[in-house]
Amino acid sequence: QVQLVESGGGLVQAGGSLRLSCVASGSIFSIKQMAWYRHGPGKQRELVAAITRGGTTNYADSMKDRITISRDNAKNTVYLQMNSLKPEDTAVYYCNARNDFGGANWGQGTQVTVSS
Repeated sequence: QVQLVESGGGLVQAGGSLRLSCVASGSIFSIKQMAWYRHGPGKQRELVAAITRGGTTNYADSMKDRITISRDNAKNTVYLQMNSLKPEDTAVYYCNARNDFGGANWGQGTQVTVSS
């Protein structure tokens, strides 16, 4: 099992920036991909960004010019830097860890609210 704890959400004005953090603990050796998802009001959950064990990244088209996913292996932490935030980016952002055995774990989520 992998435990994930997100932080860094909050209220920001449109055009602002936030950096989300996700700290992983537990069976981290089995993690093959870390990702950020979001679930906005009235919307389906969607993938925002992902980074594999090998460092390959993947971004949602709607945000790819404004976000960067990165990781600090020494801190077992994955970051999501979000710039030029828009009101439509308002959502709960979840950290996800996919392991080598076909399973996945989720964090509790962190709320991001972008005011216009």
